[in-house]
Amino acid sequence: METTLQVLSEAERAQVHERTLGVLERVGMRCDTAEGRRVLADAGAQVDEATCIVRFPAELVERSLAQATRRYSLGGRRPGWNFALNEGRHTLLADGGATNVFDCATRKRRPATHDDWLAATRILDALDDVGLYWCPTDYSPNYEQPAGFVRYFTEVFTTFSKHVQDSFGTPELAPWLKEILDIVFGGREAVRELRPLSFLITPTSPLTIEERYTDSWLALRDYGLPVAIMPMPLQGATAPGSRLATILTANCETIGTLCLVEAAAPGTPVISAPVIATMDPRSGLYAAGAIEHGVICAAGTEMARYYGLPAESSGFCTQTYEPDLQTAWEKANGGLLVTLSNPDILVGPGLLAGATTLCLEQIILDVEESRLARQARTGVPVRDDLWLDDVLKATGPCGSFLGERSTRVNARSGEWHLSDLGVHGSRDAWQAVGSPTTLDYARRKVQEILAAQSSLPLDDGVVVALAALQKRADSATA
Repeated sequence: METTLQVLSEAERAQVHERTLGVLERVGMRCDTAEGRRVLADAGAQVDEATCIVRFPAELVERSLAQATRRYSLGGRRPGWNFALNEGRHTLLADGGATNVFDCATRKRRPATHDDWLAATRILDALDDVGLYWCPTDYSPNYEQPAGFVRYFTEVFTTFSKHVQDSFGTPELAPWLKEILDIVFGGREAVRELRPLSFLITPTSPLTIEERYTDSWLALRDYGLPVAIMPMPLQGATAPGSRLATILTANCETIGTLCLVEAAAPGTPVISAPVIATMDPRSGLYAAGAIEHGVICAAGTEMARYYGLPAESSGFCTQTYEPDLQTAWEKANGGLLVTLSNPDILVGPGLLAGATTLCLEQIILDVEESRLARQARTGVPVRDDLWLDDVLKATGPCGSFLGERSTRVNARSGEWHLSDLGVHGSRDAWQAVGSPTTLDYARRKVQEILAAQSSLPLDDGVVVALAALQKRADSATA
């Protein structure tokens, strides 16, 4: 029996859906993209051009949900690597967008540099637990110009060999990304089949489909990229002041955006990815480590499952500005809750301070927390070979099971989670190696990974073609 979590009952999920239909039909969403409004009007939505409000008839919503592709795999450049969605397992997605770095060696926060970006990307590529990549730090001031844009995606696909999930808000750059994808993966049809990149659309709360990022996806829609829809409503700030109403807000924003996606490109693979959060009523700030965050994100995963959609969720969040005990309990609590809700993708390893500060050691700690949560989700496997009543009979009262073959076999087959991080031996053994802290162990692991990691090389022809594209992009920027 696996360990499971339920936040909303089946009847309550149905109520969320029914109220979502009502809000979308009566209130609607503001759609700031003119192309999006045109697409939705053609699909049967009621569009008020004066206010940019779009209202979604229930029939349009149900038709759009039926069109979305639900079972598919995310691919990457690494040979043989793929991750199938809606198969009952999850992978980690590196959290993105930090502007600062906490340096554990100096115990200081400083602005993020390209070297930090590269080190984080290499660590994430080396960790099999992390299947998806989202830019962990700000990359370059000219990212939204051709030169910086081409340089960024070239370096991402050169350094990280699994799946990339990212976005950009300059639609004019879409042709450049298409060329990069053509060069690296072999053309549009190869990209449509492999799905090495998914595009992140983030509706603005409350109830707004923003313009620039949505238009960027619309310019890419012929490439069949999966779309992750990630509204970020904040309970009491950009959503009403109850957990239930915040879940409803997120669901409306997710489903309304899905309608646009399916109207623009029917059958587009969609990932339901709401990050449902709360504010601290004492300050009005985002309460990154609040326990309510984990609970309502788990509810968001349950709504994705209600629709049969792949689920992406957020759990490893913290308010703290450097790794400490509060970091541990906030990330462990949120990570466990959301893991037990069974998402396909779990966002968050490596960031502090409400996802604004990167810490390389925290990547290692969060991955270990994820492994523990994954083990907790396995529950208590029940099979004939695990009862071991014959071993109990043979050993009898007052016996020991340390020498039993079944103990040795099961110690290596998942009955225990055997971590290689942290303190696990005697006090004497710990003192003999200098009484290291958990951060010391994490720092050592970072150093070991960076010393050993080697990115999968690109073919020579691909390198030459990307260099030529970069030269053109440099000229276009100048």
